[in-house]
Amino acid sequence: MASLLPLFHTFPSLSQPYHLSTPSSSFKSTLLFLPIASNKPSPTLKCSSTTPETHLDPQLEFETSSSSSSEPPLSQVWREIQGSNDWEGLIDPTNPHLRREIIRYGELAQASYDSFDFDPHSKYCGTCKYHPSHFFQKLNMSHIGYTITRYLYATSNINLPNFFQKSKLTSVWSPHANWMGYVAVTTDPEQIKRLGHRDIVIAWRGTVTYVEWIYDLKDILRPALFTNDPSIKIESGFYDLYTKKEDSCSYCSFSAREQMLSEVKRLLQYYQEEEISITITGHSLGAALAIISAYDIAELRLNVVEDGERSSKIPVTVYSFAGPRVGNLKFKERVEELGVKVLRVINVHDMVPTVPGIITNEKFQFQKYIEDALCFPWSYAHVGTEFALDHTCSPFLKTTNDLGCAHNLEVHLHLVDGYHGKGERFRLASKRDIALVNKSCDFLRNEYGVPPYWRQEENKGMVRSGDGRWVLPDRPRLEAHPPDTAHHLQQVLKNHRAASEQLEAT
Repeated sequence: MASLLPLFHTFPSLSQPYHLSTPSSSFKSTLLFLPIASNKPSPTLKCSSTTPETHLDPQLEFETSSSSSSEPPLSQVWREIQGSNDWEGLIDPTNPHLRREIIRYGELAQASYDSFDFDPHSKYCGTCKYHPSHFFQKLNMSHIGYTITRYLYATSNINLPNFFQKSKLTSVWSPHANWMGYVAVTTDPEQIKRLGHRDIVIAWRGTVTYVEWIYDLKDILRPALFTNDPSIKIESGFYDLYTKKEDSCSYCSFSAREQMLSEVKRLLQYYQEEEISITITGHSLGAALAIISAYDIAELRLNVVEDGERSSKIPVTVYSFAGPRVGNLKFKERVEELGVKVLRVINVHDMVPTVPGIITNEKFQFQKYIEDALCFPWSYAHVGTEFALDHTCSPFLKTTNDLGCAHNLEVHLHLVDGYHGKGERFRLASKRDIALVNKSCDFLRNEYGVPPYWRQEENKGMVRSGDGRWVLPDRPRLEAHPPDTAHHLQQVLKNHRAASEQLEAT
């Protein structure tokens, strides 16, 4: 039956609505477009005797030894790397496979920043700058082996007023929507072979500014309402961003939640005969959305495969970077009960992972009593396994008072690349270019000669027209949602209702 299911969400190169086509199942490994756990305490981190103040040649800080020849290929251990054992024994010392996968998913999250139009002087402010079929090519990530199947949008009608980017012009692409990320799937045969399975990835865009959105956190918990248990609660701003919609806006006629669920359902249905994983990634506020959407997928049993009287679960994993707390202790317990695996990569000098829940959180001995007996409305708990890093251990970074540097995603990836274990010398395992650290901040030591905030689009996207004038070219207008969105969303909700009724009956 797989051959009868739609594969393509075709995004045309012209400003026409995209449509679905129905190729045979033999094309499942080709492009989806036509061309155009446990909450372990973090260990005390100690730097090696080499201090950041010492001037070092970057070449001396690269890992010189290659991976052990006895190391099994990722295709044989991918479930462990995806967190089946809560990354026990893989973080300290850092497993080479895990390091590479964390960086790879971090780069997929970083792509949502690099492709977003922040320019308030552009009528396209708040959109993705690139066409889906050219997305990874434009970002020099063609090697990544994924193809985007859907863009995700959210409405500005939420209580996080400093999160959305809006154009200062009167003629804009949408007065209500912002591009929030994408859903993609592995399509490159070599990547699928390396992974040992097909991977569906959901990447959520994080916040544009560092401090402002923290102040916007209302710190008020509200029932998630993805199940019948009202005691499971998440922060109200995150909830609104994930669930709100705006009927007057074509891009937000379905909520970000509905867009994501319908697309995951479609892809799972199409690839139902294959081994699959669902991996969700995000940085900052995007990390919060990643955890919420992973919980949602598992709570709705979207990842449960029924085979007669037996059932199995598709792994759902979150690679979270610099994320805040999302929900209360009941939320944490339910996420872990559902088998969702969350690896939270943090910098110990970053403020964002400490909020909300400064007063009552998972470190407080009597949190459960306060939450259950006193119904304390500001009780938050981190989910999953923490991978704590310390930017003062990197000899490439300078001392700074800029709080945003500690929060920067590229900095986190730099730290993952150089971390080998407690007390071990910081050395870059993959020779990842240190210039990436300064892509959107000023954190590299000056002697490396890398200018701060260096990444920008050539001529800010302006091109010269035939008559010699410099203009911002029109972008193809994409259809907001595939026509089968409502169909797949109805399937998700229908299956969830049926499963819930069956569970209640038993």
